Amino acid sequence: RQEAAEYYRSHRVPQRMEEALNALFPLRPADLYGELANYFSKFSKAPVICKLVGRKVLDGVGQPTLEVEIYCTVKNYEKRICSTVMSSHSQIPENALPETTEADEKERNDSVNTAVEWVNDSLSTMLRDLKPTDQCKVDEMLGEYFTKQAEFKKEVEKQEEEAAEVTLALTSCTPSTTALPGGKKAAKPGKKVSATERMIPPAEPVESVLCGSLAIGATSLAIAKAGATISHIPLYLHIALLKHDQDLPKEMTLPLPMVTLLNCEKIPPAKLKLVKEVMLIPPVQLSLKQGIEKVLDIQKEMTRLLESPGKVQSSPRLADSKKGKAHNTGKKAPPRALKRISHLGCLITGCDNLEQPLLLMQTACNNLGLELGTDVYLAINCAAHELMDYVKGKYEILTGMFKSPDEMVDMYVELINKFPFIIALIDPLRKEDRQQWNNICCALGSKCYLIAEDAATCISKLKTDQNRNIPMCSGVVLKYINQTKVSDLIELTGLLDGQRHITILGSPDGESSDDSLVDLAVGLGARFVKLGGLSRGERVTKYNRLLAIEEELAKNRTLR
Repeated sequence: RQEAAEYYRSHRVPQRMEEALNALFPLRPADLYGELANYFSKFSKAPVICKLVGRKVLDGVGQPTLEVEIYCTVKNYEKRICSTVMSSHSQIPENALPETTEADEKERNDSVNTAVEWVNDSLSTMLRDLKPTDQCKVDEMLGEYFTKQAEFKKEVEKQEEEAAEVTLALTSCTPSTTALPGGKKAAKPGKKVSATERMIPPAEPVESVLCGSLAIGATSLAIAKAGATISHIPLYLHIALLKHDQDLPKEMTLPLPMVTLLNCEKIPPAKLKLVKEVMLIPPVQLSLKQGIEKVLDIQKEMTRLLESPGKVQSSPRLADSKKGKAHNTGKKAPPRALKRISHLGCLITGCDNLEQPLLLMQTACNNLGLELGTDVYLAINCAAHELMDYVKGKYEILTGMFKSPDEMVDMYVELINKFPFIIALIDPLRKEDRQQWNNICCALGSKCYLIAEDAATCISKLKTDQNRNIPMCSGVVLKYINQTKVSDLIELTGLLDGQRHITILGSPDGESSDDSLVDLAVGLGARFVKLGGLSRGERVTKYNRLLAIEEELAKNRTLR
């Protein structure tokens, strides 16, 4: 008895029990024991991580990816707090050879399997007993673990290379009778480089991805979600507090959505190769809900026009909307839609020239009484890095039509002058064409945003040297993939804000149903968010989350 009494006294239990009873009696709560539990819960120990569970799951396009669950010890019990599913990302272009795609799929599968092992073994042990609210500490440990794994991989590769050299030396100890001392190395068969190719900057090597690296990104994001859950606040608020050193902004701004309406396919009979996505951006004057409704109306009208292509032959600039008259400009009607939805969540169609998708948009808006450039704006993802023919040293913008980097700049200037409602061009050039990026920014920087997506290298490189790794541009599209950590995004967006670069959070091609990307965009204060189209569940769930956040901020009167 004396031991028990001393134990409870040392923890101030009698004193707090008396305080609780005195505080609750005047209130006479309907659920007395529930209120007592709430009263004493504030004296309990902070939850700590007890284990991580990694699992192989499928993303929105059926590709393997990683899910990470966080379990914490809460009031002496193990409790599942949250989970996150990483979006898969491939650097293989759409027009890649089948064997390249197959090799990429195998590599991705191996990476997911390795990531599951990392989470269930090393990371689960390493993060045990840490507070999920200590994001900086967790990310620091994750970064150190990743560095060790990367160094280990380099060491293994070095040993393999040395072993291969020894084997080669043993097998070729007899001198070749055809080798001449001091002679030049024979050229590799089939490797003919034209003078034109030498004139353009060569393609930078594809950034190597460490097998299993998505375990780092998934764990970091899952910890952030767990921290928000433990703190009883939304994830976007938790991210904003982390970015602003726990000093909560009085008002928050929602990012404008870049909604993909068209995915232009690049296979015959379609001739246009330049445009990958045509996106709509609602004006800032509208609420997000109003903007999405307007985009949905335009999407429905575009679907109707694509189903009856004979009607889309007039230029909207010459159309008399009041009288319903249209004048034929001789433009070819876009081919019939294939009635398929792209993995980006939008309609797929093929076009014969660059003006067709733009005229289609104009016609759809005109039919609804909307004006492009006033009621809604356009953005184009050019994905120019997929178009370079390195033999010719030129971009293939249409089937059989090639343009040099300088000619591309002239073409974009003409395009924006003709269609001033285009307010953003994404990846208009390869990242290697730095001089042309400078030229296009000088020519069009005051008229539209020039955004680097593929042209911006991975986040880890952007942090180290932005001038070297970003061409001159208005802003960058950041994607939460592989070894990216929440702290990396917070640090990088702070640097971009300081340089007056626009931050866009972009959704990878292989999207999952996890809607954390939207909370990240809101919490980080991104200017735009690029989520794909308004179809497919994994895309729509993010738009629904954005609408829910708008409603919540408006209700709390913290929406700027």
